[in-house]
Amino acid sequence: MPPRYFLELPVRTIFINGKVMTPFEVLDDQALLIEDTFISGIIPAHDVQPKEEDRVMDVGGNWIAPGYIDIHVHGGDRADTMDASQEAFDTISRFFARHGVTSFLYTTGTASNEAIWAVIEAYLDYRPPQDGAAPLGIHLEGPYLSEEKKGAQPAAFLRDPEPEQYRKWFDTGVVKLMTIAPELPGALACIQYGKERGVEFAAGHSVATYEQMQGAVDAGLNQATHTFNGMKPLHHREPGVVGAVLADPRIYAQIITDGVHVHPPVVKALVNAKRKERTVLITDAIRAAGLGEGEYDLLGQKVTVADGEARIASGSLAGSILTMDEAVRNTMRFCDLPLQDAVYMATYAPAESIHVQDQRGQLQPGASADIVILSEDATVESTFVEGRLVYQK
Repeated sequence: MPPRYFLELPVRTIFINGKVMTPFEVLDDQALLIEDTFISGIIPAHDVQPKEEDRVMDVGGNWIAPGYIDIHVHGGDRADTMDASQEAFDTISRFFARHGVTSFLYTTGTASNEAIWAVIEAYLDYRPPQDGAAPLGIHLEGPYLSEEKKGAQPAAFLRDPEPEQYRKWFDTGVVKLMTIAPELPGALACIQYGKERGVEFAAGHSVATYEQMQGAVDAGLNQATHTFNGMKPLHHREPGVVGAVLADPRIYAQIITDGVHVHPPVVKALVNAKRKERTVLITDAIRAAGLGEGEYDLLGQKVTVADGEARIASGSLAGSILTMDEAVRNTMRFCDLPLQDAVYMATYAPAESIHVQDQRGQLQPGASADIVILSEDATVESTFVEGRLVYQK
C-alpha cells in the first residue's frame, strides 16, 4: 500500500490508466506527467518510458481531473477563517483537501475592522501545510453589505465603504475577492480602487437595481455571491441583481448547490442561462461542515445544524455544510449534466473568475500539478496539490 502522504517530491510522477479530463476535453489512453510542482506533459500512454526514480501512479481507470477550487468558503471541521490562527487555517486547508479541493480563498464575514485585519495579518504570516489545499488569498464577504439582505451577517458591523480601511486591506496584496453591495455610497470608488490592485468584486447581500449593477460591472465587478441568496427575487419589471446576473455575460454566477439554498430546478435554470462557462460552484461552508448536527458559532452567533441546514436564531440560513465533491455530484443530478461539465464549474470557471486560470483549474503543461482522482460516481479517491499527494481515500 502506498503511504497516505508523500511530501518529498520524486523526479517525476506519471499518472497512467486513467481518463484525463482537462476539463475542456476528455483524453483516453494518455498519461499525465508531473515534474516538481508542475504538469510537464500529457502524452500517449504507449510512449511512457518510466525511469527507475519515477513514481508511477496507476489510477485504475478512474478520472484524472483538475483539483477543485472554492472561492467562497468560510471553514470546516470546527475551524473558521475568522479564528485568524495558524491552527485554524491548517485545519481548514486539510479538510478541503479531503474533498478534492486543491486551492481556495479563506472567506471572512462581516465583523469589526480589527477582526478583519487580524485575519489579514494572520494570513500575511501564514505558512500553509504541506498536506493540505493551497490558499490563494482572502475573500472579504463584507462588511460593505445591505442590512435589508444581511442574512446571517451581523447588522452591528454593516457599514458603507470606508476608503481608509479598504485601502489598507487591498494594499497588502492578499485580498483577491470582495463581496459588496453596489448600491452603497462609495461602492464604485471601492471597486475602482480594488481593481487597480488586483481585487475582484462580487455583488452580494444587496438590493441594487439593475442600473446600479450595470454601473458596478462597468467599474469592474465581475461576479455575484451565492446567486439568489441575499438578493431580491427576480421581478419582470424590476430585474435587480438577479436580472443583471442572468442577462449580463460579463458576470460569473456563484451558486450553492446543496438543494437547500436554491431549489434544484432553479439551479438548472441558472446553469441553462449562464452555461458552465459563467457558473461557479461554491460551498459557503462554515465550521460545522463535516461535523453533523449540533450547535456551532458563526461570527459570534449561535448556529443550529439540523436536517442538512445551518440556521441562526432568526431562521436565516447561515452558510452551508456542503463540501465541493458533494456540490459537483449534486450539480450533475440537478442539471442532468455529465461529470465533465460539473467539474468545469468547480475548476476552470472559478479560476478564470479570479484570473488564476493559467496556473490553476486546468490540466495543461506549465500549470500547477493540482489534481483530483475521481471514481465513476465522482467520489474523491485522492488529491494532489502542487504535485504532492495530500489525501488518499
